[in-house]
Amino acid sequence: MRLAIISDIHGNCFALDAVLADMGHYSIDQIVCLGDAIQSGPQPAETVERLRALACPVVMGNSDAWLLSGQETNPQEKLMPVTYQVREWSLQQLTPEDQTFIAGFQPTVEIALENGKRLLCFHGSPRSFHEVILPTTPEAEFQEILGSAEGILFTGGHTHLQYLRRLGDSFFFNPGSVGYAYNRQRSGDDFQLDPWAEYAILSLAEGQLGVEFRRIAFDVNEWVHIIRASQRPNAEAFAGCYHAREV
Repeated sequence: MRLAIISDIHGNCFALDAVLADMGHYSIDQIVCLGDAIQSGPQPAETVERLRALACPVVMGNSDAWLLSGQETNPQEKLMPVTYQVREWSLQQLTPEDQTFIAGFQPTVEIALENGKRLLCFHGSPRSFHEVILPTTPEAEFQEILGSAEGILFTGGHTHLQYLRRLGDSFFFNPGSVGYAYNRQRSGDDFQLDPWAEYAILSLAEGQLGVEFRRIAFDVNEWVHIIRASQRPNAEAFAGCYHAREV
């Protein structure tokens, strides 16, 4: 059994297509999306179309909820004026049916695995799509967030950071970001977006578990062209965040 876990597409269907092409080299039984799928990128409608065709479970992310409501639920996050402009533009690209589709994203998704195990899927944490889980989260806090791990594996997105962390006899893993990968150590004038798409494959066979983190390069020049041609607000500055680098 192989599950492909994707997260944080952020309206980048170009990167999502690169991931789907890579999945074609594997026998994937199911895809699960951990949210933040639509908002911020230049391809919101295309991303909805692709997810609808995949018919995979999708978790509600914080940016998905904000896209629909315009109501920021995290007082610690201060949004720039351009973020509101991008939201308005994104909504103009989406049909009422598209918005209804997004509204159907679930707070959490649970997948039955082999040998009585389960995979609990969420965006930030099981209790909040805003909650942050990092490799550096103190152990007591980490355990308090995820609770009992008996028979349960955990996966969440939100931080755009690929990693796995043990939780008793179980573990939590983050598949990284499909459409908005970046180094959390870089900020301000040093900020760059990575020219690759990230996801993870969870495999189970004969009682054995495995997690493989995938990083798939895409054509930066073509992606920059898509951004500039989209008429997304602040497109030039957004395109300028990409620089070709080795995967």
